[in-house]
Amino acid sequence: QVALVESGGGLVQPGGSLRLSCEASGFDIADHTMSWYRQAPGQQRELVASVYRLGGTFHAQSVKGRFAISRDEVKNAIFLQMNNLKDEDTATYICNNGDMSGPGTQVTVSS
Repeated sequence: QVALVESGGGLVQPGGSLRLSCEASGFDIADHTMSWYRQAPGQQRELVASVYRLGGTFHAQSVKGRFAISRDEVKNAIFLQMNNLKDEDTATYICNNGDMSGPGTQVTVSS
């Protein structure tokens, strides 16, 4: 059964850090470009970062220098290290393999 399960979200103060995880099952992440999206209430889904099938990464301008995507093919998982979080980073963060998405994990940045 193909599945993506995100974890690691939570409530954090501005300037804080979180590390999101996305565990994949039923397929090998090495065969896919894997991405993190986010969606805030009333807003469109936004691409945050991708790690390409053949290597290399993309980070949206709004998170460049603060967030870092990575993958672990042994664990069959991807990660999103988020540093210096801002209020505007508040959203549901969603893992995607190009064909499907997980249910998401909520990140709330608030003092």
